[in-house]
Amino acid sequence: MAAETFDVVVIGAGPVGEVAAERAAKGGLKVALVEHERFGGECSYWACIPSKALLRPGNLLAAAKRMPGVPIGDALDAGKVLARRDWFTGKGDDSGQVEWARGAGIEPVRGYGRISGEREVTLDDGRVFAARHAVIVCTGSVPRTPRIPGLDTIKPWGSREATSATEVPGRLGVLGGGVVGVEMAQAWARLGAQVDLVITGERPLPRLPEFAGDLVLDGLREAGVRVHANSGLSEVSSVDGGTRLKLSDGGEIVVDELLVATGRASATGTIGLDVLGLPTDGPLQVDESGRVSAVEGGWLYGAGDVTGRALLTHQGKYAARVVGDSVAARARGEEISTEPWSRYSATADHHAVPQVVFTDPEVTSVGLTEARDGSADRVVDIDIAVAGSSLHADGYQGKARMVVDTERGVVLGVTFVGQDVAELLHSATIAVVGEVPLDRLWHAVPAFPTISEVWLRLLEAYGL
Repeated sequence: MAAETFDVVVIGAGPVGEVAAERAAKGGLKVALVEHERFGGECSYWACIPSKALLRPGNLLAAAKRMPGVPIGDALDAGKVLARRDWFTGKGDDSGQVEWARGAGIEPVRGYGRISGEREVTLDDGRVFAARHAVIVCTGSVPRTPRIPGLDTIKPWGSREATSATEVPGRLGVLGGGVVGVEMAQAWARLGAQVDLVITGERPLPRLPEFAGDLVLDGLREAGVRVHANSGLSEVSSVDGGTRLKLSDGGEIVVDELLVATGRASATGTIGLDVLGLPTDGPLQVDESGRVSAVEGGWLYGAGDVTGRALLTHQGKYAARVVGDSVAARARGEEISTEPWSRYSATADHHAVPQVVFTDPEVTSVGLTEARDGSADRVVDIDIAVAGSSLHADGYQGKARMVVDTERGVVLGVTFVGQDVAELLHSATIAVVGEVPLDRLWHAVPAFPTISEVWLRLLEAYGL
């Protein structure tokens, strides 16, 4: 079959692939966007959007209970919550995303794309696409499955099943104390399931400061989640009426469904990297412009989870903007700079990755969460106890952390934990990315009475 020629072929039409394709098309290039599942990808149908749709009603109900005088009920209407989630995901209909691609000057192509040679992608139906300038890999990530005896004898939930279930399970087991584990444990508990969360450490969210895990642990228990800390699963087996989980601490649980939320791995195994002599069992290694320097000719790029740099949708879209612009500029024959913080460098991947855990309480962080080893960094920890937080909810509990480079007088990282702190995160991100000097940040006056006054308290605690 004769090859069809494009300037750029993008493999993977999730949010990252869509952005990379759009930026390349805006740069004047003819772009094919190849997707074997749904245009819009994991985030739109099985991850970010449906999970937050499931979480938000429970968070609102909990917030209302902290506000005297607000008439509320005791339980969510699960049917209406699930229906609203389905509205957000379009019940899997991606026709709108396909039309968006066409409107953006992109050629949407359904099929499974695999690299089959230099600047070449072959689809599962035999079609061959040749790329004049670049192939961009945006295939995302896939769940990691732990080796647990008996796990292969049942059909556990992954993150997709957890966000797309059509009814509330009576008993839900959740393995894993990361973001997916804690979010889905709390969401389904508030929708009426009896949830048992099994984690290996003392607290969930082990990559974040201990106070974050402790406050989220309190929130999970308040929602009715039974947390089995310092444990794990030693065996899984089917029994009459459900699935038996044997815990490593000797306990047993019987559940109707088991969600395995033990992390994700870059999806590089089946996209043809072996044809190029590249590893297929790890992330795609890219430079700051997203180019795979190990491939001669510099025509292969990657963005998003597949690179293993920052497994977050917004961060992948950021990298996709860099990649799309880099490909277009190089196609025009321009020499580009990949110096830190330049247009063609995904520098924030290393210094300023913002993240929100949408539990109740919310957890937000950007940049460093701890002082660097051997540095003069200073960590400032305070309670979120300002007029704005007191007005926001009776008994408001929250924590804030600021990591400061004392030699340069700039903020290296900020962590907030508390009800409705997600909207505080972008101010912290600007402070970190902009390397705003503390003596100038002092003049950024927070409005009264808002939770943002926590910034003033952090600076005062630092000594300004």
